[in-house]
Amino acid sequence: MRHLLPVALLVAALLAPPAPVGAQQAPPKAPQQRPDETTIRREVKLVDLIVTVVNRRQKLITDLQKEDFTVSEDGLPQEIRYFGRQTDLPLRVGMLLDTSNSIRDRMKFEQEAAIDFLYNVIRRRKDQAFLMVFDNEPSIIQEFTDELGTLRDVILRQRAGGGTALYDAIYAACKERLGNPPLPTGESPEVRRVLVVISDGDDNLSSHSRGEAIEMAQRGGVVIYAISTSTQWVSAIEEKDPAKRSNRKYHMEAADKVMEQLAEETGGRAFFPYRVDDLAQSFLDIGDELRSQYSLAYVPANKSADGKFRRIQIRVNRKGLIVRARKGYFAPRASAEAPKPASRPPGN
Repeated sequence: MRHLLPVALLVAALLAPPAPVGAQQAPPKAPQQRPDETTIRREVKLVDLIVTVVNRRQKLITDLQKEDFTVSEDGLPQEIRYFGRQTDLPLRVGMLLDTSNSIRDRMKFEQEAAIDFLYNVIRRRKDQAFLMVFDNEPSIIQEFTDELGTLRDVILRQRAGGGTALYDAIYAACKERLGNPPLPTGESPEVRRVLVVISDGDDNLSSHSRGEAIEMAQRGGVVIYAISTSTQWVSAIEEKDPAKRSNRKYHMEAADKVMEQLAEETGGRAFFPYRVDDLAQSFLDIGDELRSQYSLAYVPANKSADGKFRRIQIRVNRKGLIVRARKGYFAPRASAEAPKPASRPPGN
């Protein structure tokens, strides 16, 4: 027993924090048993990326290794610290339904598209979804649930009317619901956050900008899939001839480009269908895509806590492959600094 005291004093001395460089050494004092003195805290800021890789035929590529990827930030190469394949993670899906007056003629299309997406993607007892509608302002109609029948019935009860606050709805959905979704129990409480936006892309009432909506999605790791309700680009011949229909527009209106940017900046996809039937295979592909992705993470070489937007570029060393991931992120801002307006992605 007489050897225990010297050993304890030696351990305490090794764990005690060193004095600052250049400071005068104080006389030694008896060690005090305070737990916080023996805890070393270090914060490492990782940039996490969820990456989908497909070939030119949109077939998923799932056999890549860490060495196949390169990541750069604002043109500077970054070291990939962590790599993995994220398969079969539980999904937390926000269904965002435009119920403004501008889509009155396409309300049935929206309802059918939303229901088809949920039935093709959501798995009971594993995935969950909520429904938010927006006209003059966003409103939660159904909280997170895995009951598809409940979601379907709520969707079918919606009616169109009012203005369009699209950006406010995206901002609120990402911050208030997808920012803190219900997590699964167990050792790995990870989920995939997804926002499905069904709208014509017009906005005339939001208090938040498009850039702020995209920023909130990027900060929360939310992937946006945008489904356009616009049919202005469809000609009479194309409506009658199924062989001439396509999910790619011949001419992009301003609102179409909004839907495309929402998806591309967050690593998702935009769809421009004419009929719900045109979406059936796309929804199945999205379900597979969300469960067959790569996870990359790096510690940025740029340590500045300036709150600015930083562009990310991800490449693979195989020819003919397409990478989908968020286009960048907003750096943290030092807590001592006064808040400043964040930089916005181009096009906002």
